[in-house]
Amino acid sequence: MAEVNIPFSLSSGMRVCCSIASSIALRAMTAILSRASSWFRGRHNVAVFSSNYALYGDMSARVCTVLENLAPELTIYSIDEAFLTVTGIDASESFEDFGHRVKNTVYQHTGLGCGIGIAQTRTLAKLANHAAKTWPATKGVIVLTERHRQRKLLNLLPVDEVWGIGRKLTTRLNAMGIKTALELADAHLPFIRKNFGVTVERTVRELNGISCISVEELPAKEQIICSRSFGQKVTTHQAMHEAVCQYAEWASEKLRGERRYCRHVSVFLRTSPFSNEPSYSNSASQKLMLATQDTRDIVAAAVRALDQIWRDGFRYQKAGIMLNDFTEKAGQIDLFDDTPPRANSAALMQVVDKLNHTGNKIWFAGQGIGKDWKMKRDMLSPAYTTNWKEIPTAIIK
Repeated sequence: MAEVNIPFSLSSGMRVCCSIASSIALRAMTAILSRASSWFRGRHNVAVFSSNYALYGDMSARVCTVLENLAPELTIYSIDEAFLTVTGIDASESFEDFGHRVKNTVYQHTGLGCGIGIAQTRTLAKLANHAAKTWPATKGVIVLTERHRQRKLLNLLPVDEVWGIGRKLTTRLNAMGIKTALELADAHLPFIRKNFGVTVERTVRELNGISCISVEELPAKEQIICSRSFGQKVTTHQAMHEAVCQYAEWASEKLRGERRYCRHVSVFLRTSPFSNEPSYSNSASQKLMLATQDTRDIVAAAVRALDQIWRDGFRYQKAGIMLNDFTEKAGQIDLFDDTPPRANSAALMQVVDKLNHTGNKIWFAGQGIGKDWKMKRDMLSPAYTTNWKEIPTAIIK
């Protein structure tokens, strides 16, 4: 089996559009621009744009449509990353030629760059892709199907670069003398299973070319977060109430898009950690007796959580909402729940989503109209791919 890992950049050229750019150069440029003066931007011919989430989602879908036509099996891992299963494709062309063809085709159809990592397992493919993005000499494509090349790369990478090895695991592994990806690959399997469990054992097997992480076992999204910094500091409960209601609506729509239900709603807020003003941050949660994907239920829970943590006298910079404890269906009615299921909830939410996706916006009155708190997006790029009115017009004389 051969796996292709393809994170694609949602940025193009020197226009830094968002923080999810996948190349090392763009990440570095984003960090520089966040501290750059207008003089720097003008002198170096750099254009900076506000976040355009509708554009990111649309371009991600376009890239995945292209990828679907290039391989028999596509697994979308996140908004900017996907796996292709290409077992047997080397009978007609080499893996390296295929990688460059994928890269060039995506760029031709979308204008977006992507890195290509090819190996026998998803874990190795992600490491190959990391190398493809790190070393320009690879031209964005690395084929890691030969064992001696795998071991050479694994020896160069710290263990925390391995997929699924987070900060806490890295600390424990380092304490046991395992500091590189190669040392993890060479670790004794019974020892790994005893001390770290079957998940890390599977990772070790994957590092040795044994595919054992199926599509169903890919790490699932454990939470949905909608959060923004305010365009101006929020000082009133009404303004914060409006913001939390809007974030709850966005999160609910995402939840329905994933065809899931949630039983836990959290709200958080904070002042600026870099200000000399009085500081305050807090969060509160609401446990739902019946799992829901109805915006009305989630907004109500979010407002109750907000009322628990709101404090007057502070200038709040940011707030957000988090949904978790997901299920695939609503579940059974709890006899002790004072809030019965809403009649025709699914049909109503389907109509709301359909209208919103066609440009006819419907929103709950709780989020208000003025929205002076709304995040500043003065340098928002036009929605070239999702709004007919913003498509560039060419005049031929």
